[in-house]
Amino acid sequence: MTRSQPYDLIVVGMGAAGVCAAIEAAERGLDVLVVDRFAGGGATAISGGVVYAGGGTSIQHEAGIGDSPEAMFQYLKLETQGIVSDDTLRRFCETSPEMIEWLRQHGVPFEASLCPDKTSYPSNDYYLYYSGNESFSPFKEAARPAPRGHRAVGKGLPGANFFNPLRSAAQAAGVTLLANTRAEHLIDDDDAVTGLAVRHLKPGLIASLHLALERWAISLNPYAPRWARRLRRLGDRLHRRFARDLELKADAVALTSGGFIYNRKRVRSEAPNYRRGMPLGTVGCDGSGIAMGEAVGGQTRAMNRISAWRFINPPLSFAQGILVDAQGKRFVNEALYGAALGEAIVEQAQGQAYLILDDQLVQSTRAQLGRGKTHWFQTAPALLNLWFGARKAQSLNDLAAQLKIDPETLSSSVKAYNESGSDPMGKPDEFCAQLTQGPFRAIDCSITSKWFPLPTLTLGGLVVDEASGQVLRDDNTPIQGLYAAGRAALGVCSRQYVSGLSIADCVFSGRRIGQALTKSKE
Repeated sequence: MTRSQPYDLIVVGMGAAGVCAAIEAAERGLDVLVVDRFAGGGATAISGGVVYAGGGTSIQHEAGIGDSPEAMFQYLKLETQGIVSDDTLRRFCETSPEMIEWLRQHGVPFEASLCPDKTSYPSNDYYLYYSGNESFSPFKEAARPAPRGHRAVGKGLPGANFFNPLRSAAQAAGVTLLANTRAEHLIDDDDAVTGLAVRHLKPGLIASLHLALERWAISLNPYAPRWARRLRRLGDRLHRRFARDLELKADAVALTSGGFIYNRKRVRSEAPNYRRGMPLGTVGCDGSGIAMGEAVGGQTRAMNRISAWRFINPPLSFAQGILVDAQGKRFVNEALYGAALGEAIVEQAQGQAYLILDDQLVQSTRAQLGRGKTHWFQTAPALLNLWFGARKAQSLNDLAAQLKIDPETLSSSVKAYNESGSDPMGKPDEFCAQLTQGPFRAIDCSITSKWFPLPTLTLGGLVVDEASGQVLRDDNTPIQGLYAAGRAALGVCSRQYVSGLSIADCVFSGRRIGQALTKSKE
């Protein structure tokens, strides 16, 4: 591939942030090239396809839900804890309804079927739900709760249903995709980025095999991570053996290549408490984009922020039990969103936690996991943990002995939970139950659990100008020609994760680059 004329924009990585940056720039008349290590999609295409949006979206209106940008702002202000400025957060909330319309206009399917119950992820009957902590204290006191999880229509995990229409929209807008292409380093001249050095695997049998190996690895990773790693090593060797070097010129480069959860050495360095968590995403989430930005002087922040997901609802009966630490002490409201539970397990319980259930809750679990009520990826872990991953004893003292935790502390935790008229940790009444009927069970919810892996992903990244997405140096001056978005950049999602907030931030920050570049050329 030879070309003397520079592109207006080269986008590194075609996930949600990259494809949205490419569409926005191309539809505004810019000449855009996207390079992707595989064929596009990234972590977005294998996700639940949820977008966190509110402030009165058309989907909320169709469902009869009242919401306002101010209520959305007040809620997210508590979750984001100042990771971005109030002005940026307000802009994110105020433009949220328009974002949903932009996505719909580009083919992303949404539906206004409202999930009636609080759950980590709704069944195939529902596509609008409470995807965060909106209905729990202290959030419900700060802002009127509203369901803001907009799930793309499709069975199971419809991340592809979200991404594929955007890929088609990018192609229709004239975006060029260079697949099977690994970005190696930025080309800079006089403190300005002027292009990108890559290794490209030309279309053919080897390129097709390279893509197939990654698809197989993604499918195997949750169940056989060692085999997934072997497949990826083989794909990497093929790429390095047969790819050729290219230098691509550009007026601007946007780094949208994801976070660094697959760079296990850096995870151990930045956030050692999370090193035993299961990586969530694709092998492209190795921090290479972040590292390229750092190599030309880019500043990073919140690199120790990692989201750990301990989803225990559904079934509701699991959330009606209690989580205790290695001493047997209860430490968290079990009804909270899974990322809040995961953080509490790692940070408050030092990574070791057990879910305590009595026999009545176990019987309820079986009824709640009926056909059509839950997805297989919710049903399977719950049943496997009950059948194979749980310790069982007729009394709490015997259960404590099996777990090697203090029996008096465990008994006191259960007694306080049973006798509280109003849960001291703020769990709503419908999420509470009496734990009185033996045999009792303890499910290992620790970060090291073999039957219940703890998925993790990184949230920090390159610091950017919040008006343009331009990467900033340590002295907060912008690097000419370099932009970043999504999980490669610091953004709305970089402090705390709630379902849909990462994809929403990818759309917001990706489009921001296209808009800023157009303004700079006017």
